[in-house]
Amino acid sequence: MYVLYSKVITLFVMTLSKSIREGTKKAHKDAENTSAVVCFLKGVVERESYVALLTDLYFVYSKLEAEVVKHKNLPAIKAIYRTQLERTRSLEKDLQYFLGDSWEDDISPSDACTKYLDRLNKVSKTQPELLVAHHYTRYMGDLSGGQVLKNITKTSLQLPNTALNFYTFTRIKDPTEFKNEYRESLDGIKFTGTTEEDVIAEATKAFGYNSAILQNMEGNLVKSIGKVLFSFLTRH
Repeated sequence: MYVLYSKVITLFVMTLSKSIREGTKKAHKDAENTSAVVCFLKGVVERESYVALLTDLYFVYSKLEAEVVKHKNLPAIKAIYRTQLERTRSLEKDLQYFLGDSWEDDISPSDACTKYLDRLNKVSKTQPELLVAHHYTRYMGDLSGGQVLKNITKTSLQLPNTALNFYTFTRIKDPTEFKNEYRESLDGIKFTGTTEEDVIAEATKAFGYNSAILQNMEGNLVKSIGKVLFSFLTRH
C-alpha cells in the first residue's frame, strides 16, 4: 500500500520542465499560430523573409550565448550550459551563404528583435538565473519542431545542406536522449535569487518575443505571395 501511495504521489509531483511546458502552453500555441508559422508549415517559405528570420536569430543567439557564457559558473546556468547547442557560428555560415562574404555589413536587427535583445540584456544584469528560461525555450524548440522546419525550408527554397547549418546539430547524436538529459539537469536546479514561478513567467515572455520576430516576416510574405493567397493560407 505504501509503495502504491508513493507512486501516486510521484505522479503529481511537477518537475520544472513539466511546469514550464504546462505554464507556457498558451504562449506556445500562440507562437505556432502566427501567420508566418502557419505559412511555413504549409510549405510557403519566401527567401527574403527567411533571411530576415535568420538575421534576427543571429542577433538573438549571439546575445543569449554571450550572456550565458558570462554567467556559466552560476549554478543554475552551469546546469544547462551545453556548448553543443550553440547556434551563432551556424547562423553565420547560413547568412554567408545567402548574403555573401559582406553579410555582417548588410544586416541589422528588426524592432522586434531589438526588444528581445534588450530583455536578454536586462535579465543578464538583474536576474541572470532567468536566462535559463530563454535557453530552454529556444534550444528545446530547435531540437524539436526546428527539425520539421529544416525539411520544409530545404524543399521550399531548394537549398543544399550547406545552407541549413542552423538546424544541424553535428555534435548531438541522439536529440531525444539529449533533450531528456537536459530536462533532468533543468529539473535538478536549485535557484537562489529566483523562483520557479519567475522562470515560467520568463519562458512565457520568451515565447512572446519569438512570436514577435516571426510576425515580422509577414510583410515580405504578403508582398511575395499576394494578400488574397496569404489570407487564404492563414485562415483558421
